[in-house]
Amino acid sequence: MPWPDTDLTELLGIRYPLIQAPMATVSTPELVAAVSAAGGLGSLGGAVLPPDQLHQDVESIRSLTDAPFAVNLFAPIETPPAPAQVAAMSEALAPWRERYGLDAPGEPPQPPPSIVDAQLAVVIEQRPAVFSFTFGIPPAEALDEMRDVGIKLIGTATAPGEAVMLAEAGCDAVVAQGSEAGGHRGTFALPFERALIGTMALVPQVVDAVDVPVIAAGGIMDGRGIAAALALGAAGAQLGTAFIACPESAAPDSYKRSLADSDASATTVTDAFTGRPARGLRTPFFEELERAGSEIPPYPLQAMLVAELREAGLEREELDTVSRLAGQGAPMARELPAAELVGQLISETEAALAT
Repeated sequence: MPWPDTDLTELLGIRYPLIQAPMATVSTPELVAAVSAAGGLGSLGGAVLPPDQLHQDVESIRSLTDAPFAVNLFAPIETPPAPAQVAAMSEALAPWRERYGLDAPGEPPQPPPSIVDAQLAVVIEQRPAVFSFTFGIPPAEALDEMRDVGIKLIGTATAPGEAVMLAEAGCDAVVAQGSEAGGHRGTFALPFERALIGTMALVPQVVDAVDVPVIAAGGIMDGRGIAAALALGAAGAQLGTAFIACPESAAPDSYKRSLADSDASATTVTDAFTGRPARGLRTPFFEELERAGSEIPPYPLQAMLVAELREAGLEREELDTVSRLAGQGAPMARELPAAELVGQLISETEAALAT
């Protein structure tokens, strides 16, 4: 088994086949740059960033490292109006707003105008080494422009059929996102519940289905997991939850501490925080919504409805209403500087491969 040279390191020009997963609101220029400078591929989760901020963050990364890095966006999502769902959810959230001393909401949120085209234009202009994406496939014209300027493309699949679609769309590599993974599910071509396939089962099937390098993601927290991914045929591994506890991460300290205080059964997949299924730590907030049988408005309407509750929870350091996205390996998170964590992961992988 080649180590550390794989098809992925050759494709991306990195020393180790290790990617820090893009995490919106958590990944920072400092985290991205530290991972890339240490030999992996840092990834900026830019999906919720206005174009000007996205441009600024890319410039910040470049000021910190000359190493390759990735910028990640969500593929365009159509959000249909859902006035009945929004009204019912506003009513369900009223007791929580009262608990946090928040006034009744004003006008119900409407699907915001898409900023994806403007974000894609920033990526094309800035030319990071890698553009990665999830929730589907961006417009072919944008992907063609990126290829023309030398940007490598990585899409996210949660089933073999999705991986085939990504390869046919011209992706240079595919992330196979197992059901253990923290954060939003990347599913786009089949129902979410049918795409909850574990990493161990998903990766070899995706490897067999496509001719591009496959990156394993989901539940990988140390070198043993990276070695296992390589043994399954992956050309590399993507880790997200493992980097949340790093000091360079933007996650609040209380969020970071809660990872170590959790256990392997502490996470679940829910759409209660944003309107799109995502794996995170269980909280009384979404458990109460689920018990009430509340119908969740689609993304991003639900995220807009709970935004004030989230901010109030953060201010009070009460995490019930804070979406702490994390994978099933959360208890294994280590509070280490990102570069030191990369070094540990590399040493652990080498030890695992040597046994």
